[in-house]
Order: sequence, then structure tokens, then C-alpha cells
Amino acid sequence: MLNEMISLQGVSVFFDSCKVLDNFSLIIKNSEFITLLGPSGCGKTTILKIIGGFLIPDKGRVFFQNKDITHTPPYKRNVNTIFQNYALFPHMNVYENVAFGMRVRKKTEREIAIKVKKMLKMVSLEDFETRDLMSLSGGQQQRVTIARALAVDPKVLLLDEPLAALDLKLRKDMQIQLKTIQHETNITFVFVTHDQEEALSMSDRIVVLDRGKIQQIGSPIKVYNEPENAFVADFMGESNILDGVILDDFLVTFAGRKFRCLDKGFKKKEKVDIVIRPEDVKVVKPEDSDLKGVITSVVFKGVHYEMIIDVDSFKWMVQTTKFIEVGSKIGIKLFADDIHTMRKSKYSGEYGDYSTFSDEMYEAYEHNTNLKKS
Repeated sequence: MLNEMISLQGVSVFFDSCKVLDNFSLIIKNSEFITLLGPSGCGKTTILKIIGGFLIPDKGRVFFQNKDITHTPPYKRNVNTIFQNYALFPHMNVYENVAFGMRVRKKTEREIAIKVKKMLKMVSLEDFETRDLMSLSGGQQQRVTIARALAVDPKVLLLDEPLAALDLKLRKDMQIQLKTIQHETNITFVFVTHDQEEALSMSDRIVVLDRGKIQQIGSPIKVYNEPENAFVADFMGESNILDGVILDDFLVTFAGRKFRCLDKGFKKKEKVDIVIRPEDVKVVKPEDSDLKGVITSVVFKGVHYEMIIDVDSFKWMVQTTKFIEVGSKIGIKLFADDIHTMRKSKYSGEYGDYSTFSDEMYEAYEHNTNLKKS
């Protein structure tokens, strides 16, 4: 394929008797920002190691622009990697760190000087050439790492949770900068994270992984708004996930009521999972809705309040800008575009009822109350 940069075909990896990747296949497109997203141990970093040449799969093949590179060593691949710990050389200044890879490739000093200046300008460090690494902040060190990786003109840049060590504000700044750099260089970025907010804000496509298998691939909007199973719905943000039954196209029943929805193509009477995002739930007066409940906890989150509402023993999570006291009786209003229907999967029943969350909040409240009394 003309637009294909990397292709992993039927890749399996075993560590001792543990299968980390199971017949894994993925096509990464030219010049895209693709994110591998999933919990620890799902195989994200293993995939990066295979692409980078640091790990040879037990089964399957790896292709780079349609050329088989399964057994090609890392230094012969036009791929560079940015690790979480930066891996900079502390005895070298900023200029020497960025120049290092080019010196290994026997570039002339003039070529190196031009390229270092260009890379440092790209990462907004143009006046930092002679600075000692220990004088730099974490965000500045991260930008030096990026400049060094890009200086050797890789076709693909692998990023293994590179922002994890940064504080929240720096992390958000670097998210914007990484996406800008990727657009400017037109290099394929393969980004690994377990942070769904990072994945949503930067990616062209997201690959959601669990236990060595792909659960869903798609654009951030597609994966968030139309998750394919309960795992994806839960991992991509808070979700209320309920058991439902399809009555007809655009008609479903759950929580003991019938609702219009936007989904079709299911069998009549097919059991399904219903996902409703907390921000899509409308809080109304009890008399204005068939779904009535009692607020069991309220947590202030800065831009909104996060509430747990008990509706017939199912705990809903709701996000609203309006404060309502614990113990208040309220109604829940849902419209067709608030409701997303998913086929049953092995993850059904594992997520979506916030009973545990509510219990934890209650225990924390009781603990804090007792501390104040003592």
C-alpha cells in the first residue's frame, strides 16, 4: 500500500509461558500520529520494541514501507525512540546532545551546526546551545530529547510515555508542542500512553489495547463517542454502562424504561450494553422524568460537579455545573443522542455501576469526619 509506513502481521510474543501479544496485526500509515492506548501490561511497549528492532517476535513479520525488517537490527532501521527517562548524556551540553546522532552518522560539522540550530528553534530552545543539562527543567530536557531524535531525520518516531514524568501544566504544553512538531516534520509518530486525555488530544488514530489484543481502532471522536465494548467505553473516560434489550431499530429498553436511540442493525430482543457518558446526563426535577434517584455523593472537580445518583439501586455518575446537595431527590433526562448501544462482550458486567465509587467516597467521608472529631 502506498500510504503504509509500518505493518505488523500476525505478531505473537511470549515471555516465558505468558503470551504478551497474540496474533497481533496493525498497519501504521505514513505521516500519522497514532497512539497505542491501554493499561499496564497490555503490550504497548512490546509493540514499540518490535517496531524499533529491540525485540524479535516469536511469530509474525514486521514490514517497513513494504520491506520485511523483522530481523533487521535497530541501527539499520530509519526509526528513532524517545523513552520516558529521556536518556540524555549528562556530561554533554544541549548542543552536543542534539549533535550526537549526526556525529555517529559522520555528518560534517557545518551540517551538524545548521541542523542543531534548526532543531532547537523547532522546540523553542534556540538560545540554549551551551547550557548544561542539569540547569534545565524537566520540560526543557524533554524538548532536547525530541530535538536529538528528530535531528537524524527518522521516518518514524517512537514515543514511550515520554510525558509521564512531567507535571500537569508541562504535560499539557508538551502535548500541544508534540502535535505541532509532528505536523511540521510530517514524520510518523507512534505514541504510547495509558492516559486517555493525552490520546484524545493528540492522535489522528487511537489503538485501544487490552491483554495483547486490539479492542478498537479509530479517530479520537469515534473511539470516545462510539466505543465497541464496555472495556473501551470505560477506559476512554467515565461511563454509565447498563444492561439493555433492543426492541427495534432506534428503540431500546434499559433501567425499566423504553428510550429512543440512534442505533440500528441489531436483532430484536438482542441483549446489549448501553453506554451513557456522565456529561450527557441531564439533571431535572423528579416530576420531569421517569428516572428518579437520590444523590449519594458530590465531588467538586473545578469546572463541574461529579455526582453519584442512586436510581433503583444502580449508581449513575453525572457531571453537571450545578451544585445539588447530597440526599436530594432528582430526575434524570436522556435524549436519543445521549445513548450508545454496544454488543455484549466478555467485558459486559465489569464496568459502569458506580456502587464501588460511592462506597469509597462514603468511607473517605466517614474517615475524615472521625479525624476531625478526634
